[in-house]
Amino acid sequence: MDLSAITFTDWVGYLASALLIISFMMKNVKTLRIINSFGCAAFIYYGILLGNDLPIIITNSFIVAFNLYYLFIKTDA
Repeated sequence: MDLSAITFTDWVGYLASALLIISFMMKNVKTLRIINSFGCAAFIYYGILLGNDLPIIITNSFIVAFNLYYLFIKTDA
């Protein structure tokens, strides 16, 4: 594989994928949601770089919103 042939957009997609995979390895749910949110944010950026690919942008926007809700609004007592 020629790494020089990989575009910046591809690298963003790979980073987003890696962050999501790493997030699901977390035992702590709060840590999972934080890392997952960064992965989803990277996917949103990836969707923008692809020319505003709405299925990617919309899906990951909702996931970030749910993560933020559970991180900051609905806290476990």
